[in-house]
Amino acid sequence: MKSIYDYPLVDLINYFEEIGETKYRASQVFQWLYVKRVKSFEKMTNLKKTLTKFLSENFKIDELKLIKKQEDVDVKKYLFELYDGNIIEAVLMKHDYGNSICVSSQVGCNMGCSFCESGRLKKARNLYAFELVEQVLKVEEDIKDRISHVVLMGIGEPFDNYDNVMRFIKIINDPKGINIGIRHITISTCGIVPKIKKFMEEKTGVNLAISLHAPNNEIRSNIMPINKVYNIEEIISSVKEYIKVTNRRITFEYILLNGVNDSEDCAKELVKLLKGINCYVNLIPYNETSNIKYKPSKKVTINKFYDILKKNSINVTIRREFGSKVSAACGQLRSQQITRK
Repeated sequence: MKSIYDYPLVDLINYFEEIGETKYRASQVFQWLYVKRVKSFEKMTNLKKTLTKFLSENFKIDELKLIKKQEDVDVKKYLFELYDGNIIEAVLMKHDYGNSICVSSQVGCNMGCSFCESGRLKKARNLYAFELVEQVLKVEEDIKDRISHVVLMGIGEPFDNYDNVMRFIKIINDPKGINIGIRHITISTCGIVPKIKKFMEEKTGVNLAISLHAPNNEIRSNIMPINKVYNIEEIISSVKEYIKVTNRRITFEYILLNGVNDSEDCAKELVKLLKGINCYVNLIPYNETSNIKYKPSKKVTINKFYDILKKNSINVTIRREFGSKVSAACGQLRSQQITRK
């Protein structure tokens, strides 16, 4: 049985017309789901009883179960159980500009980045669009407030689940639904070049972030196996093409690992690599986990790295650190839960 949350409005309208119902009825159901937030077809009181019965018999609703929550200042980390018993994470971060949620796009990840807890437990399956949608709905329900920004930077590689991610974006961006602005949605990829090019042609307006994490192929191949398939030169070439076609700035994410990619020479190499590209660099302090050998860079090292980029006219920020009291690393809470079983 399919979830009603799996349908963007245009697909729901097409489906309703196929079963002899009107476009207007589809819009009513969409409004009940995303504006009035009901969790039962029986509560959709302006639908005729035959339609209510049909929907109840053919669609499921509200499948995601919250099994654990950790909280710290301005951050909440959620562990959700899916319909098949698999578990995923979502993270809420409170900023001065609104509430941002980091959602998972897969159960586990096959990209194998050596610093990432998510990749330590291999991919079990892709998430369906409705399972991404429900992460947003469940967190909004918990905080009793609106989520203004969505980032696909949780467990999984979004471009390895391309079609479901695109459906998810259509649903949450719809002004008749959750209505999250297209410029407030960000997809992060480790660098799957063919999907970057496909995404470029879609011209969605969604922000694109590249998990770079190294200034050269030697370091990057060491910590990110995907670099052996799509190396830095290919990524930079696809990024330049993306910017030319979309006229959108791109973000490069760079996790700083002590003694690995955080030297002054690395910073200077990064400057040379990114010079002239319409981008900004998001320096990310590493969240340490007991399962992985890497250590976070020292604050003085992070600041030196930042200063080198800044002095060379690279737009750069240091990501604010969230959640010293929660399992901060991506996939860490899920990993702890699975290990206990």
